[in-house]
Amino acid sequence: MNALQQKQQVGEYVAQLVPNHCVVGLGTGSTVRFFVEALGRRVQTEGLQITGVTTSNKTAKLATELGIPLADVDAVDYIELTIDGADRVDQQLRGIKGGGAALLYEKIVAANSRKNIWIVDESKVCDTLGGFPLPVEVIAYGAEHLMQLFAEEGLYPSLRTTSEGTPLITDNGNQIIDLHLDVIEEPENLAAWLANQVGVVEHGIFLDLCDEVIVGGNEIRVLKKLQLV
Repeated sequence: MNALQQKQQVGEYVAQLVPNHCVVGLGTGSTVRFFVEALGRRVQTEGLQITGVTTSNKTAKLATELGIPLADVDAVDYIELTIDGADRVDQQLRGIKGGGAALLYEKIVAANSRKNIWIVDESKVCDTLGGFPLPVEVIAYGAEHLMQLFAEEGLYPSLRTTSEGTPLITDNGNQIIDLHLDVIEEPENLAAWLANQVGVVEHGIFLDLCDEVIVGGNEIRVLKKLQLV
């Protein structure tokens, strides 16, 4: 089973777990797209009654097209369950997220959710974080100085650009600097350091937010901190 098949498998599987009358956070990314599409089919064919809180304009557009009712994150008291993807997840359920440039909204929705489940294909599970560009969302004003600082710190930064070569702009009107690190030995320390830099809006290290990871494959696995192998 290849990665695309695993994404579809786990996305459709988790869509069946969403209960009726639930406020559900809808993540962003290729795996989550399968989940949202399957959830939309349940809304249309089963009459599933849910309210979605989205993490990006892209997901909001897809959910609207599928007939999933949406609410702003500030219009709900809490989110019962959020389903999102991850670019990397380690043995302690720490993750790198933001490959889809939605890290700020993803972190806000996750922080206001009672339960967070990440859905991934097998290639995303790792022993040590790294090996995938770590996104740092920054304001455009002073971004070049941050690039220089990150380079001096040995973080190998690059400004994320569109296919046309222009800076990618997030849903919030900011830019993204990707840090190319093979290994992140101490993600807590790096997360704290990044958060303290003036001009940084948010970073893609997610700590103490994920409750479980569901992994696609020949057999679907549900991973928790004490069960990861």
